[in-house]
Amino acid sequence: MPGPEPTAGERAFIGLGGNLGDPRASMRAALHRIDEDPDTEVVQVSSLYRTPPWGKTDQPDFLNAVAEVCTRLAPRALLDLCLAAEAALHRVRRERWGPRSIDLDILFYGDREIDEEGLTVPHPRMLERAFVLVPLHEIAPNLVIRGRAVKRHLGAIDSTGVVREAGPGWWN
Repeated sequence: MPGPEPTAGERAFIGLGGNLGDPRASMRAALHRIDEDPDTEVVQVSSLYRTPPWGKTDQPDFLNAVAEVCTRLAPRALLDLCLAAEAALHRVRRERWGPRSIDLDILFYGDREIDEEGLTVPHPRMLERAFVLVPLHEIAPNLVIRGRAVKRHLGAIDSTGVVREAGPGWWN
């Protein structure tokens, strides 16, 4: 059963990525849609990183970033906001880990652990993925996930091939 809606706002992190069309423009548009929601504010956004594909490797490199938001939306409502942004930007889901114009994932939401149909927080595979941990480390190195700071999780994985493409102001 979902928890109550936050009253003052919760700190959440959203992973952004894409590798079709103009993913930078799609991620910028998605961030603006999220920030325009009266119950959600984009607090900070990492640099933009070019990253090799993960899972399905026969596709173009991705652009990835992580955004910190403060939201009064419940986790499911925040997910709905992200999915609506994807839909507005014509995201088509064809294959798992396949190419896409835009992808938004809730990585972390306050101190909550959620395991519902279609929503698992913290994101179940984020600690294995350099394309998530490198930008997350940039904006929240001391965030504790599963008992360890992001900087310690990042030190435990291979981040070869993750290259900074643009600084943190890329989305404005």
